[in-house]
Amino acid sequence: MIKTILLFAALAFLSFGNQAQTVTDYDGNEYNTVIIGTQKWFVENLKTTSFNDGVTITNIEDTSWIHLTTPAYAWYDNAISNKNIYGGLYNWYAVNTGKLCPTGWHVPSDANWITLFNSLGGDSVAIKKLKEAGTTHWNNPNYGTNESGFTALPGGFREFAGGEFFGIGNKGAFWSTTVAYPSTAWGIELTTTIHRLSYSWTNGLSVRCLCDTAVSRINEINMYPELRIYPNPAIDKVIIDYSGQSDIKMQVYNMIGELMLQEELHNNNNEIDISTLSTGLYIIKVSGADWTVQKKLIKE
Repeated sequence: MIKTILLFAALAFLSFGNQAQTVTDYDGNEYNTVIIGTQKWFVENLKTTSFNDGVTITNIEDTSWIHLTTPAYAWYDNAISNKNIYGGLYNWYAVNTGKLCPTGWHVPSDANWITLFNSLGGDSVAIKKLKEAGTTHWNNPNYGTNESGFTALPGGFREFAGGEFFGIGNKGAFWSTTVAYPSTAWGIELTTTIHRLSYSWTNGLSVRCLCDTAVSRINEINMYPELRIYPNPAIDKVIIDYSGQSDIKMQVYNMIGELMLQEELHNNNNEIDISTLSTGLYIIKVSGADWTVQKKLIKE
C-alpha cells in the first residue's frame, strides 16, 4: 500500500490554509504565520507602535533611550524605511507589559525558543532552517535555507549603554519574556550560529510573536528526512533534493486543488522554475514508488 504522509488531501488543504493565516495588530499591520512543530509563529518581525489595548508605545530616537525604565521602541538607525523590512526594536519594558503582541499571541519565553530549535533538529541544524535565504538582507556569505518558513532577518539591535544601533545585515536579536539576572532577560541572537544571551532590559531587540495555542502537526509529519524542499518561501525557483532514489514525481497544486505544475525528476538535486506562479500559498506534492509527501509552498 502506498504510504502517504497526510491523512487525506482535504485535511492537507485545510491544515495548510490554517498555516497561511494572517494576523493584524492594533495599528493595522498584517503578518503572515507559519507552523513549526507544535508552534505557530509570525513570519515577520513585529512593527506595531501600539499595545494591543490601543495605548501608544513611545518612540525614542535620542540617547535618553539608555535611561528608560518605561516601554519604548525605535526603528533601526531611526529610519522609518526600516520598519516594513525589519520591524521595530523594543526595550524589555515593552515586552514585559504582556500587551505587545496582538491578542491571542505573545512574546515567546526562553523555553519557547528552545522548543523551536529542538523541533528543527537542534541549534546547529536550526540556524540554517530559520534564516532567510540569499543575500537580499543577510550579508554574504549566508548559508540560510529558510526551510522552516520562519524567515529570520538580520535586523540588528539597539545597544543599552549608548543607545547606538549595531548589527544590521549580520545579526538578528530577539527578545524572550524570561528574566535571566537582575535587570536582564534572555534573548536569542542569530548570526552564523544560535546564541542564547542575557540582554539588559534597556537593549532594543526585535520581537517575533508566538500563538498562545499549540497546534496539530498532522500536515507536517515527515517520514522521509532525506527529502529537502527549499527555499520556502520562494520567489522564482525551488530546489527539491532527495537522496533516497533518483526518479520521483513533483506536482504543485493551488489552494482549490488545481494542478499548476508537474515534473518528473531524475537526479538528486532538482531546480524547479516557479516564476509563472502567482504570489500565494500552494501545496507541493513529491512522490516516489511507494510514498508521497505533501508540504506547503509559499510563493513570494
